[in-house]
Order: sequence, then C-alpha cells, then structure tokens
Amino acid sequence: MRCHAAALCSGMIRKLIALPAVLAISACATVPTTPQTAEPVTVRIIGINDFHGNIEPPSRAFTVRGQGDDTVRAPAGGGAYLASAIAAVKAKNEHSMVISAGDMIGGSPIASSLFLDEPTIGVMNRIGIDFNAVGNHEFDRGKEELQRIQRGGCEQHTLRAPCQVEQYGGADFQFLAANVREANGQTIFPSYGIKQFGRGASAVAVGVIGLTLEDTPTLVTPSGIQGLSFADEANTINALIPQLEAEGADAIVVSIHQGLYTEVEYNDGSCGGVSGPLLDILAKLDPKVDLVISGHTHRAYICDYSKIDPTREILVTSAASAGSLLTDIEMVIDPTRSDVIALKADNLIVQNDGITNRVRTIEPLAELTTFAPDSAIAAYVARYSEASRKYAERSIGRISGIALDPPSIGESALGNLIADAQLEATKEAGAQIAFMNNSGIRTDLLPAEDGTVTFGAIYASQPFSNTLVTKTFTGAQILTLLDQQFDEEGFMQTFSVSKGFAYTYDLSQPAGSRVTAVSLNGHPIDPLANYRVTMNSFLSSGGDSFTVFEQGTDSVVGPLDLDAMEAWISAVEMRQLPETGRLTNLTPAG
Repeated sequence: MRCHAAALCSGMIRKLIALPAVLAISACATVPTTPQTAEPVTVRIIGINDFHGNIEPPSRAFTVRGQGDDTVRAPAGGGAYLASAIAAVKAKNEHSMVISAGDMIGGSPIASSLFLDEPTIGVMNRIGIDFNAVGNHEFDRGKEELQRIQRGGCEQHTLRAPCQVEQYGGADFQFLAANVREANGQTIFPSYGIKQFGRGASAVAVGVIGLTLEDTPTLVTPSGIQGLSFADEANTINALIPQLEAEGADAIVVSIHQGLYTEVEYNDGSCGGVSGPLLDILAKLDPKVDLVISGHTHRAYICDYSKIDPTREILVTSAASAGSLLTDIEMVIDPTRSDVIALKADNLIVQNDGITNRVRTIEPLAELTTFAPDSAIAAYVARYSEASRKYAERSIGRISGIALDPPSIGESALGNLIADAQLEATKEAGAQIAFMNNSGIRTDLLPAEDGTVTFGAIYASQPFSNTLVTKTFTGAQILTLLDQQFDEEGFMQTFSVSKGFAYTYDLSQPAGSRVTAVSLNGHPIDPLANYRVTMNSFLSSGGDSFTVFEQGTDSVVGPLDLDAMEAWISAVEMRQLPETGRLTNLTPAG
C-alpha cells in the first residue's frame, strides 16, 4: 500500500480539531519541523492454499525438480508436519500471521471428509490460522453447511451426521468472502479482516481481502449455492481498498482462490512461462495491493508481477496443495510512511518422515529440512484416523493391479474403470454411455499385494459423494459436449468414457473442431439419434463448465458413485483393469 501525504495531513488536522482551541494553537506552535519516525516493522506472513482436508500425510510426493527418470520427489504434507513447519517460520519474527487462499476443505481424504471436514478445522485452529478465503470446494456441501463450519454446532445439513467424534465448536479463524453475496446484497462472510502489530509509533496494520473465483458456480452443484451471486474479482478488490485505508491498513494483502500456471520450478521467482486466469485479474488490480496469495491451480510459484507490469509492484504466491508446501513471506512496513518497503517470499517444502505404498517408497531428501510432527496435533488427527478406520479398511473386492489417477487431458485404466462401473450401475435406466470428469478423480487406486481394495481406497479416489444421473441426449448434443472439453471456458480436461465409446481429438485444430471422430460400439455417433448417457450429479448440473449436460431430458437419478464402484469391483472374484485406447490423441508432436 502506498502512503499519501494528503491523507496524513488531514489526519493530523482532525486530531488537532478535537482539542480545545487554546491547546490546539499551542500544539500548532510546537509541531516539529521533522515528523517523528519509527523503525521499520517486519511481519512474517505464511501462505497456504488448497489443503483439501489432508490432515494425514498424502500418499503422493511433491516433485522438487526434474522430469521422467530424472524426477526428484520429496515426501511432504500432513497436518502435524505442517503445524511444525508453520511454527518454525513464525519463530523467525515477533509478528506473524497465517493466511489460506481457499479449498481448505472439500475434496478431502476419508479421515476428514467422513466427518464433514470438522477435523480439518480442528487442525487449523490448533495451527493458528488467521484468515481463510473461501474457495469453490468450500461450497461442496452447500452454503448452510459452510456457515455451520464457520460458527460451529451440530445442525445437520447433509446426509452425513455432524459431530460424530466430538462436539464441533467451529473455526477460531475468519472465513472471508468478499465477492459472494446473498440475495439481500450482504456477503455470506466478511469481505476482509485487519490484523494489528506493535504499539505506539511502531504500530502497523495488515488488511486482508479474501475471495473466491467468479466462476465458482460452474464448479459446484447449483443447489448448494442457490441465491448466491459471485462478483468480478478485480472490481471487488479495488472497491474495498479505500475502506481498508480509512481503517488504517498499512499493507494490502489479497487472498484469492484463483491462480496461475508457470513453467519454472516451485521456488523460481522469474514468473517463467506464466499463464492462467489470475493474470487478467492482476492486470486490473489497484497498484496499492502489495501481496496476492493465490490458489486453485495447485501449482507452486513465487512471481514478482512487476516483471510483467512495472506499474504494479505486486508479489504473487502459491504453495501447491495438500499442505505439501507453505509460502514464507517477509513483509517490511515503514510505520511512518504507512508503506511496504520490502517484500520477499520463498516456498518451503513441508517434508515429512517418508512415504511407503504399493507404488513407491520415498525417503526424505537430505537437502531439505525434515519436520518433526507436532505431537498434540498428531494425537488429534489419530483420533479421527482411528474413527474412520472401520470404514476405510473394509474390503470391497479385488482388482488386477495399481490404477493410476488420469491426467487432466488423457486416459487411464482408473478413469475407464469408474466409467464402466457407472455404466453398469445405470443400465436399468437405459444407459448406453457413461462420462466421468477426470478432475473428479483425486488420487491413484492402490490395492494390497493380493489385489484387495478397501472402501477407503475408492473413497480417496472419489471423495465427493455424487449420485449418478442418466439423461437422454441427441448425437449432436454429445458431439457439442465433447467439443466443450477443449474450448476456452474453464480449464481443459477430457472425460473418462465407458467401454464401447471412443473418440479422437487433435489439439492443434481450432476450438470447436478438435474432436475429429466419435463412435459407439464401432458405429459413428448419429447427430439425429437419441442416446442415454450417465454422468455424476456434479456434471449433470453443468459442473466444470460442461453446460450441455444441463440440456438432457428424461432424467433418472441412480445410486451414489461409490456404491456403483463397490458393486462393480465386488461382482467378480478379480476385476480386471480395463485397457486404454478409448481416447486417441492425434495432436502432432511438438
């Protein structure tokens, strides 16, 4: 935030007017010619984003550098390890604060999600979070449940019962939602918060504006956000800055659930190959913004935006996801000038003790600090891990191998397995085709050595508890739907598709012409014919910007996606993983 001399002068005049007349004249006569100065104040800001309820250490490692056979990975994350890492960073300075850029909850592993993410809030309370900007996944269970998560209590808004392990007391920190408004115009949570540091002439204040991406309605089930509106991000931020200035903020921080993509490693500050929807927002921001803590893309970066636009000296950060990293930000404020005079950041890997699973064993890297778990938080997490164990460890059947999470664009045996399960579960509704969004598959499906799969394993892969919906579409609508995978709305991703359905695509072609051939059971899709298509309830409502799904007719609601998966795997002694080849990429190399 930049200091304005006129504002300082008017503040001094207001203070003088408040005094008796004689005293005011005397004060005017004795005002020193040089203002009183104070030493700069350093505030340590710790940024996290996209925690997604990973209170236990994630099964995936963080890629430190390299690609292919040269990839170097580190075991990272887990609530108890994140707590220790944050404590270590806080210890560097007298003044500190912790800010989350959304998706703290939602899309969570079973130890948190089974209990409506109450344990995640318990962990964050113990860590000492100051503010969390809402992300799209905060709305996964609807507005009322999100508000309960903030305030506490055991009122039930979902199929799952709250307060299964303990009386839920709510979040000790504040959710922020500057651009999310009710029908009456009021925001569902405060737009901003201000934290004060120091006293007297050395007092400083940091203002934090928190908000989600404007496109949140395309990423959540509509019923969960009924009556809410999501405003433009930049306009919302800029409109709040005068109010923060009036309340004495010396620095302006934006915590936003929107992000960037870069082509450089996690701690390279060059903004190399930067892209993504946050760029358009940054280009419109008031230059008084000092720091943007971002999220949503699950990427790790430190970007000095002034290298892109010299008129905006804004530092932009993101700390990947799942608590695998945190961003250590040092902000130096001149209290006399009410100005940020120095700002730097580093991403710190929250390295834990190691990962061992069916896919790999990853030991801690000697080059990185290995954090000891916070014992109190580890014990707290263990309560929920144990409570979820009877659900998580229940065997549901066997599969023929490890099923890896599909990429955003592409195909995998796991995606095909899920689509096949959903097709089989909805055949009574006439289903001929099933589509599964790759973004809804969260992790690898890892069986035991003998192929045994647990409920916890399939839950980790599909944690959203969607129902299956079957609708009628014309062939023309299906072709348009497939084109939407590669259009400019939202992020680009392919569907996992059921057996018998196939298509080819070429990303070198213009949008709208990238799907080049589509068939069902070897026959081209007929634009004039009708087909019965199954998708999850999220897609059925137009989720992930797939608006064609809303156009289907003769809707039949089927079972939960997890029930379909369990039934498919358990129906035979050993469920063979389906082969790939349903999608063909014709994009020229390079």
